[in-house]
Amino acid sequence: MNRIILGALLGALAPLIASPAAAWDEEREAAMALKPNLQNGRRVYETCAICHSPMGWGVQQGRYPQIAGQHANVTIKQLTDIRQGNRDNPTMYPFAQMGVLGGPQNIADVAAYIAKMPMTPQNAVGPGQDLEHGKKLYKEHCVKCHGANGEGDNKEFQPRIQGQHYDYLLRQFYWIKDGRRRNADQTMVKQIRGFNDRDIVAVVDYVSRLRPPKELTAPPGYWNPDFPSNFTYVPPLAPQDAGRTR
Repeated sequence: MNRIILGALLGALAPLIASPAAAWDEEREAAMALKPNLQNGRRVYETCAICHSPMGWGVQQGRYPQIAGQHANVTIKQLTDIRQGNRDNPTMYPFAQMGVLGGPQNIADVAAYIAKMPMTPQNAVGPGQDLEHGKKLYKEHCVKCHGANGEGDNKEFQPRIQGQHYDYLLRQFYWIKDGRRRNADQTMVKQIRGFNDRDIVAVVDYVSRLRPPKELTAPPGYWNPDFPSNFTYVPPLAPQDAGRTR
C-alpha cells in the first residue's frame, strides 16, 4: 500500500519537478529563434546599466562582471537560467523577472545589444606571479571549450572569458568547483575537480590577461553614445559578493 501511495505521489509531482527545466529550455529556444531589435535592446539595457555601467564593463572589483561583447546565446541562456531558478543569483534575480525584463523578445533584443558593445580596454587582472603554471593548465583543460584566447563559442553557449575581471572569474571558478553555480557546464565541473588553490589562482590570473581582439575593444576614454554623459550608475553592493572571493 505504501509503495502504491508513494508511486502516486511521485507521479503527481513529476510534472512539477520537470516543468522548470522545460520552461527555461522553451524560453531560451524562443528567444534564440527571434530576430533581435537593437533599438529595443538599448531600451531594455537601461536597467542593466545601473550595475553593469552604460558601457557594460561592470566593476573592476568583480562584484559585477563585464558583459559587453558577450555572445548573445550565452546571455540568453544565463538570463533564462536565472529567472527560472536554474542559476542562483539573488542580485540579478529580480531584474530577470518578466515584470522587469519582459519576455523572449526583450531577452533576444538586449542580448544582441550587449553582444555588440565594445569591451573594456582595461579589465582588472590577477597578481601575475604564477602565469606559466596558469598557461599550462589553460591549454590542458580550458582551450577545447573556451578557445585559445578565451573567445568562447556562441553556438555551444561557451562564454567569452577574455577581458573579464580577475575577481569575478575567481569567484565563479570557486562556485563552479564547489557546486554553487548549478547551471555550470558539467564537462568543466569534471575538468577542474582536482584543481587546488594554487591551480585556480594561476589559471584565473592567466585568463584575466587574455585580451579581446582590437575590433572588439573600446578606444581609451570611450563612453556609450546611447547614454547621456551625465547618466548616473551607482552599482549596489551585491550581498552574496560583499567582502569575499568565495
